[in-house]
Amino acid sequence: MAITDKTQSEIQIIASDDDDDVNAPLLLQESERDKGEFNGASFTGAVFNLATTIIGAGIMALPATMKILGLIPGIAMIVLMAFLTDASVEFLLRFSRIGKQRSYGGVMNDSFGKIGRILLQVSVFVSNIGVLIVYMIIIGDVLAGKNENGIHHDGMLEGWFGKTWWNKRTFVLLFTTFSVFAPLTSFKRIDSLRFTSAISLALAIVFLVITAGITILKLFSDGLMMPRLLPNFTDLSSFWKLFTVVPVLVNAYICHYNVHNIQNELEDPSQIKPVVRSALTMCSSVYIMTSLFGYLLFGDDTLDDVLANFDTDLGIPFGSILNDAVRFSYAAHLMLVFPIVFYPLRVNIDGLFFPTAPPLTSSNLRFGSISAALIAVIFLGANFIPSIWDAFQFTGATASVCIGFIFPAAVILKDRHNRAANRDKTIAIFMIVLSVFSNAIAIYSDAYALFKKNRTTFPI
Repeated sequence: MAITDKTQSEIQIIASDDDDDVNAPLLLQESERDKGEFNGASFTGAVFNLATTIIGAGIMALPATMKILGLIPGIAMIVLMAFLTDASVEFLLRFSRIGKQRSYGGVMNDSFGKIGRILLQVSVFVSNIGVLIVYMIIIGDVLAGKNENGIHHDGMLEGWFGKTWWNKRTFVLLFTTFSVFAPLTSFKRIDSLRFTSAISLALAIVFLVITAGITILKLFSDGLMMPRLLPNFTDLSSFWKLFTVVPVLVNAYICHYNVHNIQNELEDPSQIKPVVRSALTMCSSVYIMTSLFGYLLFGDDTLDDVLANFDTDLGIPFGSILNDAVRFSYAAHLMLVFPIVFYPLRVNIDGLFFPTAPPLTSSNLRFGSISAALIAVIFLGANFIPSIWDAFQFTGATASVCIGFIFPAAVILKDRHNRAANRDKTIAIFMIVLSVFSNAIAIYSDAYALFKKNRTTFPI
């Protein structure tokens, strides 16, 4: 007998001839439901948690995609990626039901054996730990300031109170880690984060409302330049640059590693498809509006991270106050997204190193040790790596695209249970071709730009 899959609501023990056990999401013992301690997550709470998984740092890069693609193709690509994400999640849910699996790792194990499960777990580790370090770096930049090209940019706390010992970067991140990250990552059920997820989404909407308000105000006071509706082709390199937006859009929709975690806690697990579609609809609407207003406001001056545009004078009354409101709401949003992304990271690390161990919730020592070790690694990375955007572009374009599209498409093409229709396989092939081709070009473009930058800085 082998414990092949562990869920939030029960331990499923089945006979297996395969010793390649799968450590699935954190477990909740069945007796806890019987005692009335947890009767299942609500539909609304599940939507909030999944939507928070989706909306992270990627939202700030979306206005720049409009600058590259133009408004019409840009909005079309956001909608297309939402449909592809819905299809890839449906592939995973369908084959997890057919194969009687309760985790993404279980689906990969069912289709490709131990190697498939390990590839997924490594990909989640690379993707999520990179994302969380970036989140902490951004929080440090916003609150405590940053050094860029030898120039120090004041953070919000420095601007308000001047330079003091308690608003230095290391202390600010240490305080944030102990006061926000440590308590929120100590929950053993993802449903416990539903309220912080709701606040996180509200903060993202605050950013959107402020950006829209500034845009409308400037439109009626100073006027705005007509945005480009279509991409501008000047040479071959400008054509290839169009494909560099795909990794940004892929990262903007990655939520696959949390879908099963959320389904396993639902009061009615059959509601997971409406949960996914509701979350995708909500996030796509926020993405389209953010991209539209961000690009309308800054036009061709839109930076790769639109948050940097709010460091400048907006030329409107109370501009500095609105700048601070945008930056603070975004930093607070990332603080509350952190535990949602951390949850599947811890799950997959536990599955990678302790595949046959009892449920993680049954061992406070293992749960606490893994949580503390991961937080320590993220904290050290955020403090000792001044900027990892270049590295993040490469890891995000590889690990994230595998999690979101290549692995689900591979499950369909493998079709171990002979349940994939021709339409499914056509979509799967399209996903793989689009992912591999566009991300290969994006990685090449990023590497070439980095090489040119270094060559200019250090001429041979």
